[in-house]
Amino acid sequence: MREPIKLPRPVYLLSTASVAGWDEGRGPIGEEFDILGDEGDTFGCDTWEKSESEMQRLALSTAVSHAMMTDSDLDMIFAGDLLNQCVGSSYGLVSFKAPYLGLYGACSTAAEGIMLASLMCGAYAECAAAVTSSHNASAERQFRFPLEYGGQRTPTAQWTVTGAGAFIFTSSKARLDRVAKKGFTVQVKDVMPGVAVDAGVHDANNMGAAMAPAAADTVCTYLDSVQKMPELIVTGDLGSEGSHILYDLTRAKGYDISACHSDCGMIIYDRDSQDKHAGGSGCGCSAAVMSANILRAMRRGALKDVVFVGTGALMNSMSIQQGLSIPGIGHLVHFISVPDGEIGGN
Repeated sequence: MREPIKLPRPVYLLSTASVAGWDEGRGPIGEEFDILGDEGDTFGCDTWEKSESEMQRLALSTAVSHAMMTDSDLDMIFAGDLLNQCVGSSYGLVSFKAPYLGLYGACSTAAEGIMLASLMCGAYAECAAAVTSSHNASAERQFRFPLEYGGQRTPTAQWTVTGAGAFIFTSSKARLDRVAKKGFTVQVKDVMPGVAVDAGVHDANNMGAAMAPAAADTVCTYLDSVQKMPELIVTGDLGSEGSHILYDLTRAKGYDISACHSDCGMIIYDRDSQDKHAGGSGCGCSAAVMSANILRAMRRGALKDVVFVGTGALMNSMSIQQGLSIPGIGHLVHFISVPDGEIGGN
């Protein structure tokens, strides 16, 4: 039976940082990102792939600085992206002097990395980082068409976010004490890996429909176990299409989550003024939104109990060309906000 995994010892968010592109900076949470790109989203590089690597380097460098540590203090880095062989991560983080493990979870990579970094700290490490990114131009070139082609997107399509997020977790109270306090500290309460769910969706322009069944499976399995509705369930990234499917699927299992659900793909853009169709997607979407918006609200005490379900479509361009359906995955991390005076651990 699948159940939430309780961490052997308390694990806390030590620091986080976000990088976002030009369009994302003009969205509803644009002022909350740590670093914004220029109008071309080049980040000073001559290819889109190099730009994405630079976004990861900037995100982790900033998070390390916020944690008042050096990269050699990291016991492990978990990182991934959407590019072939995760080159955005491997090239972007090659200068960091810490053990590196590459991940691929599609758009669920932020949640997967956070889950693994938390488990590592819960059982072994003192500090571990999770990093991920996506870049609209590099993803379009790999998965769809070059930007110059000017292809039309369907109403169910989502816009790949240009963004990156880095998260550093620790099991050391001494390290937490070195970082300036904000009143509350974010703790990882428990985690639950997802299982692949294939609902037979073949439309690569409707990622929300492909991922929603996996999100529903993870959410309902988790709620069956804990028997308690959290303050907020935030998914990343189902967009408008997938979110409505999620509500239908969870209601069928006896859970109406519509009143406490939000989606990173819906948070990052203003759909009235920005033409993003069903919303945002990509590894960098949930990473940037969780870092800049959700976890920051928790550190202020504005949110106390958040279940984050990172969703991914486990496909590539070749599987679509071969007519395969698109399996989805949903990894879950449960965060709680703890008053600084109540932090436990060593």
